[in-house]
Amino acid sequence: MSLPLPSPILPMLAKRVDAIPSAGGWSFEPKWDGFRAVIFRSGDELLIQSRDGKPLDRYFPELREPLLQQLPQQCVLDGEIVIQRAGGLDFDALSLRIHPAASRVKTLAAQMPASVVFFDLLHVDDRDLRDAPFHERRAELERVLANADTPLHITPATQDQTVAQDWFTRFEGAGLDGVMAKPLEGPYTPDKRTMLKVKHERDCDCVVAGFRWHKDGEGTAVGSLLLGLYNDAGALQHVGVCSSFTAAKRKELVEFLAPYREDAVTNHPWANWADEAAQASGRMPGGQSRWSNGKDLSWQLLRIELVVEVAYEHMQGDRFRHLAHFRRWRPDKPVAQCTYAQLEVVSPQELKMIFPAGR
Repeated sequence: MSLPLPSPILPMLAKRVDAIPSAGGWSFEPKWDGFRAVIFRSGDELLIQSRDGKPLDRYFPELREPLLQQLPQQCVLDGEIVIQRAGGLDFDALSLRIHPAASRVKTLAAQMPASVVFFDLLHVDDRDLRDAPFHERRAELERVLANADTPLHITPATQDQTVAQDWFTRFEGAGLDGVMAKPLEGPYTPDKRTMLKVKHERDCDCVVAGFRWHKDGEGTAVGSLLLGLYNDAGALQHVGVCSSFTAAKRKELVEFLAPYREDAVTNHPWANWADEAAQASGRMPGGQSRWSNGKDLSWQLLRIELVVEVAYEHMQGDRFRHLAHFRRWRPDKPVAQCTYAQLEVVSPQELKMIFPAGR
C-alpha cells in the first residue's frame, strides 16, 4: 500500500493535569471517549490505524465510502471513532465491533453506524505538517473538512478557558470524559505526552469481593482488587477493579487480605463464578474476553467484609469505564451501604453542536 506517510504513526499522547490551564497559548477541545484512529488515504487506498498501530478497517466497514468521498486524495488525519446514540456516546456499542466474525461486524455497522471526529491533520496533498505548529494544522484541518458531512465531523476547539470549563461540565453526561489542551505552537509529536488532559474524578465506597495475583508475583503480590456495588434488588454487581499499587503495597496486601480468604466461598455471591468452566466462558467478573489477549484473569474470593474508597472517572452503564484508584480502607463503613445510590448521576446533554445531523 502506497501511503502519504509511512505507517504506523503512533498518535500524540497527553499527560494528566488537575485543572484546565489558565495561561494563554493553549487550544482546548472536548476529550472524546472512543477508539483513537490515525487515518491514511492515498487515492483509493485507505488505512484506519489504531492507537497501537494495528489496522481497524475490517471493524468499521461503513466508514470506508464516506472517508473516500470526503477526504483529500492524499492525507493523514488523527481522530476518534465513536458511536453516538440517544444524545451520548456509547462505548459499549463501539467495543462490540472488535469481533472475529465479519457477518457480525456488518450487522452491527448497519444497526449502530460509527462516526469519526477529527482533531488533527498530519499530511495533506504533498505537505507533511507534523512539524508545523498546531494552530496552522488546525486551520488546515478546518479548510480540508469545511464541507464534511455525517459521519465525518471536526471537533470543536476554543482558546477561551471559560468555554473549555463549560464543556468540561456540560458534556460529561454525554460520554465525553474531560477536556484536552494542546499547545498552539507545538508540533505533532508521535507517541509523546505533549498534550494535557483534564478528566473527571469522583470517589465511591465499594465492597472488595476478591483479588487477582500480580502477573509477576502469584502468591507474593496482589495485582488488583475486584470491586462490587449493591443494586436496588440487593444483588452485588461487579463494577470494576482497583489497581496501580506500588510494589511494596502489593506485597503488603497479601498479608492484609489473608484472613479474609479463609472460608470465603461460603455464602459468597460470586462463588458460582469461581469454577474453571465459568472462567473459561467469560461469565466471571473480568473474565476472558476479546480484550484480554489470553491473559490469566483467574481470581481469589474474599469474604464480603471489606470496604474500600476508590477514585473513579465516570460510569459506563453499571460499571466503571476505567480502572479505579485506591484511596483508603473504610473499616467504619458497613458493606450494605456500598450501593449505586451513592454515585453522582450526570444528565446527558445532546451533542447537537458536534453531531448536527443526529447520527
